[in-house]
Amino acid sequence: MIRLSGVSRVFDGRSGRVEALRGIDLDVGDGEFVAVLGRSGCGKSTLLRLIAGLIPVSGGEITVAGTPVTGPRQDIAMLFQRPALLPWRTVLDNVLLPVEIFGWKRADHRDRARELLEVAGLAGFEKRLPHELSGGMQQRVSLCRSLIGDPRVMLMDEPFSALDALTREELSGELQRVHMRSRATIVFVTHSIDEAVLLADRVVVLSPRPGRVRKIVEVAIPRPRTLGRNAHLAEVAQVSADLHELLMERDQPAGVGPEGR
Repeated sequence: MIRLSGVSRVFDGRSGRVEALRGIDLDVGDGEFVAVLGRSGCGKSTLLRLIAGLIPVSGGEITVAGTPVTGPRQDIAMLFQRPALLPWRTVLDNVLLPVEIFGWKRADHRDRARELLEVAGLAGFEKRLPHELSGGMQQRVSLCRSLIGDPRVMLMDEPFSALDALTREELSGELQRVHMRSRATIVFVTHSIDEAVLLADRVVVLSPRPGRVRKIVEVAIPRPRTLGRNAHLAEVAQVSADLHELLMERDQPAGVGPEGR
């Protein structure tokens, strides 16, 4: 579904040139959930914005469903760290915002919006305004908004980072259910090892800047997953430990470090 071939990104500014990403090769299968993990400044968010078509690549190519990404697309939805809800619009109207932006018929999507809100545990809150909701509830509204057009690809940039630990785990469980139901292709940027292990089929570990693929770790653990006591606790702990060791390794000079798929 998503293919990155030799993707690089360089930023030119007053203080000089910054190489954010170098030679990224990555394939994400249709319906796959891939997490991107790395230290701050390794280019995780830049990678997501390149896939979304929000910024151009400096080198290489990105394709989605075989078509080169040259700008924002209707079949790609993006979820940011903050919900970014419009404060004067109700919960239902915020979910329906993409319908208006893309000129779709509101009547054709109203029932879908209500269904999404019910799945997200927000039935009965359709007429509430954002300030009447908790942070976790606002992010659920944002998630529903990103799903309203049934996107083929969902890009998520640390969407739970501003929430407390229990709310983050709760929403991670919610996202697992949404993914198992919608089968959208998801690329999820995070700095949390726990989130990566709970959610992903594979975890892409990036090296410090310039970001390169250090290793890709398979997470072959049955869903749904939790951090609590369960039959797969030992497997979750082992993958978490492996990722922790990878992130703690000191980086090698560019061109020397191992890469993986």
